[in-house]
Amino acid sequence: MSVRGTKDSARTAAGRNGPESRRADASAGIAAEEPAKIRNVALVGHSGAGKTMLIEALLAANGMITRKGSIPDGTTVSDSDPAAVHQQRSVTLSLVPLLVDGIKVNLLDTPGYPDFIGELRAGLRAADAALFVVSAVDGIDATTTALWDECEHMRLPRAVAITRMDHPRADYDGVLAACRKSFGEGVLPLYVPVRTGAEVTGLLGLLSGTVSDYSSGEPSATTREATPDERAAFGAARGDLIEGIIGESEDETLMDRYLAGEDIETDVLVADLETAVERGSFFPVLSTSAVSGLGTAELVEVLVRAFPPPSDGRVPEVTDLAGAPAGPLSCDPEGQLAAEVVRTSIDPFLGRICLVRVFSGTLREDAPVHVTGQGLADRGHQDHDTDERVTHLYSPLGASLRPVPHCVAGDICAVAKLGSAETGDTISGRDRPLLLATWEMPEPLLPVAVEADSRSDEDALARSLGKIAAGDPTLRVERNQETHQLVLWCMGEAHAEVVLDRLRDQGVKLHTVDVVTPLRETFSAPAAGHGRHVKQSGGHGQYAVCDIDVEPLPRGGGFEFVDRTVGGVIPGTFIPSVEKGVRAQMEKGVSAGFPVVDLRVTLTGGKAHSVDSSDAAFQAAGALALREAAAAGRIQLLEPVSSVVITVTDEHVGSVMSDLSARRGRLTGTTSSGDGLTEISAEVPDQELLRYAVDLRALTAGSGRFRRRYLRHDPVPASFSTP
Repeated sequence: MSVRGTKDSARTAAGRNGPESRRADASAGIAAEEPAKIRNVALVGHSGAGKTMLIEALLAANGMITRKGSIPDGTTVSDSDPAAVHQQRSVTLSLVPLLVDGIKVNLLDTPGYPDFIGELRAGLRAADAALFVVSAVDGIDATTTALWDECEHMRLPRAVAITRMDHPRADYDGVLAACRKSFGEGVLPLYVPVRTGAEVTGLLGLLSGTVSDYSSGEPSATTREATPDERAAFGAARGDLIEGIIGESEDETLMDRYLAGEDIETDVLVADLETAVERGSFFPVLSTSAVSGLGTAELVEVLVRAFPPPSDGRVPEVTDLAGAPAGPLSCDPEGQLAAEVVRTSIDPFLGRICLVRVFSGTLREDAPVHVTGQGLADRGHQDHDTDERVTHLYSPLGASLRPVPHCVAGDICAVAKLGSAETGDTISGRDRPLLLATWEMPEPLLPVAVEADSRSDEDALARSLGKIAAGDPTLRVERNQETHQLVLWCMGEAHAEVVLDRLRDQGVKLHTVDVVTPLRETFSAPAAGHGRHVKQSGGHGQYAVCDIDVEPLPRGGGFEFVDRTVGGVIPGTFIPSVEKGVRAQMEKGVSAGFPVVDLRVTLTGGKAHSVDSSDAAFQAAGALALREAAAAGRIQLLEPVSSVVITVTDEHVGSVMSDLSARRGRLTGTTSSGDGLTEISAEVPDQELLRYAVDLRALTAGSGRFRRRYLRHDPVPASFSTP
């Protein structure tokens, strides 16, 4: 993002041909004055469905830009991020506001690729309704169906926009049927496409009986009455729509009147339709084309009239910093300030920029605020509480930031230079700090090990990772204490590519390496070791001799050290030194360099010198004794095993179970949910799970997901090749 008025290179990733050069609005941003004049809508759908280009068509139709951008050219408003331009798809949440008849419509363009589901959930958190975008060419997939279920759980009002109706292979009837099958019988069209030959040139309103003619190619359509043939062709669809609306109406007399053959007034049907959509029990379908502008006016009408304002929604649960309930808040501009950072990005000129949804109160320039972040310590985001001051507020339009004087409850804005704010943080008043309940963050399950090219690059890598992690709660940065590798836990390969590209864009020189599985070592049979550390080089020498017996303990037995020396062959002050040396050698490993576990070491004898013996000498002797015991005994490598729970559609259960068997997995159970999904429980070695996030997605056409937790370490099979 950048501020209007800064140098051209900061305005947009696409330079003169970018969205900044196509702007048709004033330099000031759009600031809503009351929640009733706001609509927050997240555009949801699989990658390639047409969300970004639909927003371009809406912007052009409403005079926000002079011409539509292009995804291949990297000139769309909402995909101004360099990573999005490089990957040719949305990778971050983007805010695009429209002003329609005094109503501010905040369109939240969300990524459709599963790797970026964290950005999508942030968009749903900031939204009060969801527009599902479905391609008339590609239809819907399992990921889209899962997102519908997620929105159903959140009770978000929804509508469906079928895009790419201008494409020669567009299958409107087939896609509509697929939507009704996947989303439910409450999905019904408000408008149906009217064709001239094989081309869709207009939309017939099933309630109004009029046709919007887009054949001129202009965003604004001409309106005419439907012909008798057109009315007859879509009579059944109109009847289904009216029955669906009446079925959701609170007026129980409407159905009797309709069945009696009475014509129900259009105004009554429209009012009941809007109520049902706002309630989340009815889901209108509209046909659109970003190329011709088909359906843009009708879609905007649904967004403004049918979707609810934020004042009709609920504010997330809020507590004080101690965790005690702070009482319910409402979407009131005069109420107590409670806002949330839903996205964080880094601008080369402005630094950290936060996209903020205000749930209660009003955020103003130069206002003192309290920034709180808690609950993400396991992702590398330590809990923090900081007092800061809001310097400037902006209304973002893709890459440009336009100043606004305030941001009222229900609105979304950008705040620059909040030094400590991270995605998911709560912004509240200094006098009474609050904490909003966080939304669910998906667990990153694809490890990527990275190394700086040189020692001088290590500091730059650490600084850049801190900046990126602040804005990406789905990224977990881990310094593995056993393998000493720096591991980035990502959502998938596309997510990893974006993270690595951003690191390199910040000047960090790095490369990826193979992830090392943290194996361990143990003794598989008893053994004995003799440690003799004797050195004499003039002056004070070193003298220590010890004998030990080693025996394995059961898995999880830890470490035991037993002293069975007699006669004081080793002075009591040096017994702990032997143990210390054994422990140090166990940390270093005795065979393959992995820590030794589940071991009992018994000190049976030794020798000491009245002058040359020392703590350091007996530590060295203890380590030598353990190494000798390892050389004489049998060492067993242990690998970590995780408990894995995989959720897949019933049709993929067989292939997933076969794949688990090939990964040396042990099936522990299956549970059917009854809604076409099955949970498969298994125990799988971690070495076999390094790329499972990618492989499961390919195996299940993107519908499978899994979670894991460490279980134990088991012996590595003799046939298995360790790294």
